Amino acid sequence: MIRKACIADAAAIHKLLVEHASQGMMLSRSLAEIYQTIRSFYVLEEQGEVLGTVSLQIWWADLAEVRSLVVSKKLAGQGCGRQLVQACIDEACCLGLSRVFALTYQEEFFSRLGFSLIEKSELPQKIWGDCMKCSKFPDCDEIAMAMTLNP
Repeated sequence: MIRKACIADAAAIHKLLVEHASQGMMLSRSLAEIYQTIRSFYVLEEQGEVLGTVSLQIWWADLAEVRSLVVSKKLAGQGCGRQLVQACIDEACCLGLSRVFALTYQEEFFSRLGFSLIEKSELPQKIWGDCMKCSKFPDCDEIAMAMTLNP
């Protein structure tokens, strides 16, 4: 079941993100940041256990980011990541946004969902809002991908 996250999910979300960040698959987020942005998260829950998560970060009137996508290894390859991203796309459409993007190491996955490669320079709100604080800036090795929506 995919649902909006609640405060009680924060520690489980953090655990999933830390596990994947420690393997170099994504950037980590602090527990404090997760609490502060909990309303932007979705979780994939099975039998009371959080096994996946994703977040939709609004950046501008027409732009949002799909971020912090993680699915437990137990569910890898079963379409759960696709479902989590689709929840973000659906919400972005409901909000009237015209474009979503992701910074990722998983180009093939996002391509299958309809995202296309873009230059990071097309995302000035993200660069100035988040990337400049990152330890990898300016040598970021993530790939920028975006999708145009029909809200």
